[in-house]
Amino acid sequence: MEYWDLSRCLVSTIRHDGNGGVADDLDTVAGLAGWLAETPDLGAEPPAATEELRLRVTALRAAIRSLFARAVHPLEPSRADARNLIDVETALARLNAATAGLGPPTLQWPPDSAPRLIYPITATNAEGRLLAVLAEAATGFLASPDVTRLRACPAPRCVRYFLQDDPRQAWCKPSCGNRARVARHYQRHRSD
Repeated sequence: MEYWDLSRCLVSTIRHDGNGGVADDLDTVAGLAGWLAETPDLGAEPPAATEELRLRVTALRAAIRSLFARAVHPLEPSRADARNLIDVETALARLNAATAGLGPPTLQWPPDSAPRLIYPITATNAEGRLLAVLAEAATGFLASPDVTRLRACPAPRCVRYFLQDDPRQAWCKPSCGNRARVARHYQRHRSD
C-alpha cells in the first residue's frame, strides 16, 4: 500500500456522520478493533485493541490531520480540523515520536517500479510496530511530491482530504460535487 493509501485510511476514520456532524470511527476500543481488522498492510499481526492503543492512535491521527491542514494552506483545512488543529511543533513531535520504531532507511529498487526508501520496523512490541507503520506512511507522504496535490474537500458536510488528480477537480468524489451544487442552487433560490 502506498504512503497516501495508508495515511488516507487513518485520517478517514474522521468522517461525516450523515446528520450534519462528524463521526469518529475510532471513538471506542471496538471501533479501533474493527479498523485494525479491516485495514491491510498494518504489519504481520496487528496488536490487540486496547484503550491505551486507541488513545495513542487517535493522538497520532490528530497530529497527521493537523499536518495535512498545514500542507493544504493557504486553502482551508477540513471542517473537522478547523477548530481542533494542533500546533505544528506538537504535531511533528507526535509524528516523530511514533517513528522511533523505525530503523535507518535502506534503498530498494523493485523490478518495474521506481526506487524507494524502506524503513525497517525495529519496534519490539505490536503497538510500537503499528504506530511506526502509520508514522512511516504519513512521513513518507508528507515528504513526497504528492503532498502538493493534497486538498480538503470543500463540499457541505464533507471532512475528507483527497489527492487532486486534475486541476479542475474540486471535490473528493462526485457525490460531494453534487451536494455542493445542490447547496448553491438552494441558496440562490432561497434568497430570491
